[in-house]
Amino acid sequence: MRLTTRLTASRAGLGAAALVALLLLSACATRPDPSDPEAVAEFRQTNDPAEPFNRAMYSVHQGIDKVVLRPVAVGYRAVVPEPVRLGIRNVLGNLRTPVILVNDMLQGEPRRAGDTLGRFLINSTAGLGGIIDVAQLHFGVRGHTEDFGQTLAVWGLRDGPYLFIPVLGPSNPRDLTGFGLGVAADPFVWLGQGAVVDALGWSRAGVTVVDTREGLIEPLDDLQRSSLDPYATLRSAYRQRRQAEIENRLDQAAPAAATSTGFGVGTGQAPAR
Repeated sequence: MRLTTRLTASRAGLGAAALVALLLLSACATRPDPSDPEAVAEFRQTNDPAEPFNRAMYSVHQGIDKVVLRPVAVGYRAVVPEPVRLGIRNVLGNLRTPVILVNDMLQGEPRRAGDTLGRFLINSTAGLGGIIDVAQLHFGVRGHTEDFGQTLAVWGLRDGPYLFIPVLGPSNPRDLTGFGLGVAADPFVWLGQGAVVDALGWSRAGVTVVDTREGLIEPLDDLQRSSLDPYATLRSAYRQRRQAEIENRLDQAAPAAATSTGFGVGTGQAPAR
C-alpha cells in the first residue's frame, strides 16, 4: 500500500505538467496584430501565451506568501541561529547530491560527476551527514546545480511557454517535467517504510521550503519594492538564471531546492552562505 502511495507521489510532478497544459488552453493571452512586428517580436520573446493564467497564479502565490511563507521564514531566521541554519542548508544540499550525480552523468560531465561523488562521500562522513561542508572548506571542491530540467535542455528539448506554479514558483513544461523526474529519481524517497520514514520525508520537504524562502527574504522584498511589474521581472530573472545553470556558468554551491522549478533557482540569486 505504501509503495503504491509513493509511486503515485513520485508521478505528481509529471501529472501536474499535463494538468497545467489543459488549464492553459482556457487562459491564453491575446496574440498581437500580425501587422505589428514589434508587438509580435515581444510576444515571442516573453513566450508567455498563458500570461493571464500565470498572473492569476502569481497573485495566489503572493497571498500564500504574505500570510504563510514569508512570516514563517522571518520567524525561522529570528529563532534559529545562522550557524544552525547553515548546517540545515548543507544537509538539504547533501541529500540532493544523488540526483545531481545522476544528471552529471546523463549530461556526459565526468569531472563534475567526480566532484559531486567526492563531495557526497566526504560531507556524509567527515561532514557529519552533511552538516559541515568539509569538501569545500578543506578541499576546495564546490557544489554545483544539476537537475533533470537542465539535462533535458542539454539533450535539446526546448523549454516551452513560461509557467508560474504557486509555492513552486517560476517554471516551464520542460522544467516541470524535470521536477517530477527529480522526485522519482531521489533515492531517499524510496528508502524504508512506516510512519517515521513518512514523517521524515514530509519534514524534509517543509524545511526545504522554509530554508529556500528564508534565503530569499531580501531579494524578493527588493523585487516588490523596486519593480514596476514584479511578475515580469521575476519571469526574466528566472529565465536568465536557468540558462546560466544549463550552460554551467554559475560558480556557486547548489541551492538546497534546486529541483528544476521554484524560487530556489528562480530569482537569479542563491541563498546566502
